[in-house]
Amino acid sequence: MDTNKNSFIIDTKWLIPVVPEGIVLEDHSLVISNNLIIDICPHQQAHDNHPGLAIEDLTQHAVMPGLINTHSHAAMSLLRGYADDKSLMDWLENYIWPIEGALVCHDFVYDGTTLAIAEMISSGTTCTADSYFFPNAVAAAFDDHHFRGQIACPIVQFATNWANDEDEHLSKAMQFHDQYKHHPQIYPALAPHAPYSVSDRGFEEIAKQSQAHNIPVHLHLHETASEVLSESDQRPLQRIYNHGLFSSLLQTVHMTQLNDEEIQLLSANQVHVAHCPDSNLKLASGFCPIDKLLKNGVNVAVGTDGSASNNNLDMLAEIRSAALLSKGVTLDPTSISAAQALSMGTINGAKLLGIDSQVGSLEIGKQADVVAIDMSPLELQPVHNPISQIVYSANGSHVTDVWINGQRLLKDRKLTQLDTAALTDKVSRWHQSIRQAATQSGTHTGTAT
Repeated sequence: MDTNKNSFIIDTKWLIPVVPEGIVLEDHSLVISNNLIIDICPHQQAHDNHPGLAIEDLTQHAVMPGLINTHSHAAMSLLRGYADDKSLMDWLENYIWPIEGALVCHDFVYDGTTLAIAEMISSGTTCTADSYFFPNAVAAAFDDHHFRGQIACPIVQFATNWANDEDEHLSKAMQFHDQYKHHPQIYPALAPHAPYSVSDRGFEEIAKQSQAHNIPVHLHLHETASEVLSESDQRPLQRIYNHGLFSSLLQTVHMTQLNDEEIQLLSANQVHVAHCPDSNLKLASGFCPIDKLLKNGVNVAVGTDGSASNNNLDMLAEIRSAALLSKGVTLDPTSISAAQALSMGTINGAKLLGIDSQVGSLEIGKQADVVAIDMSPLELQPVHNPISQIVYSANGSHVTDVWINGQRLLKDRKLTQLDTAALTDKVSRWHQSIRQAATQSGTHTGTAT
């Protein structure tokens, strides 16, 4: 008998381990102890083998690993809906960068990240790859709210509210890495913003630090056709390759403009791709060829991007978009099955982050990042195939319970650790500050009052 107070059994109708892909275990239990998964077996066997443990009855649910969002700018949740229906560079240069320059600070980032954490937990995401200024504020929010994630420090040539130039951005990023490199749930990384915002010397130094200290590099790359065409002498991907950044540590984001030779180069160097279908659709950036990437052995995961360009952090909606978009682009209804899409939102994300030995699937010995989805609502009936139902019919509102590292953070659709009233009040105050700053700059795009 295990008397650990953190030990319990989850009884479920459908247990979806993700590894092996496409497998569904009916009427099985997940046994958790000391924040780890210690057993997966039929209900009665779990009760017999682990007597005395508390039992969570989720027998109308599907239980699966927590979703992993491989590209977000969590603090930008405060800019949700601020500048919609713009082209990428217009959106960045005339709306996002000016408002960030006016308002972004430690408190803005902490509160915006907390808002994002609340949304992510409520919709089944247990880990994210985040990139934004004031990474210590992001880390504080992750710590305070028991969230898991990679925090990639941004590096750009120009001055921001966080650092004055490219050298200072990188210096602060390395300080952050040294501070958090041994943290159990925060994984530091470097985030050169994009080829058009980082110098050759900057990329060379980033490659040097990445290789010397085994630090992941998170990079927007080949996001739009104009980005690729802007470098006339060589394509941006070739430039990144020439600077020595291609390895299993490189996490490329968007990748909507790829030729066959580049896909082979990604595969040969074990470079990862974070696919952001909804953001790419909204900004008309193009289509990432995920079917071809997967068939060539490239690890493809899914990310939402920030709420300012999506406008939500619902990973169930995102993996559905990934599957449907691939079918439409390839004109092949078999492209990206439901099981593949679920893998892209879980274990593939863990592989991209280099933490697939810890999370991303329900396997004995892994950490208990677990999500329960209520399958009883009429809109999810009948359940012929739970995986198909989750990918093609469910959304974040069907998530009822979430555990991260064995700690319950969502119970019956209610957040257990976050003060939602206080958070709502903070968000309201930031809303007013954003409106005032936007009005003063002449870029306000919201509803008039």
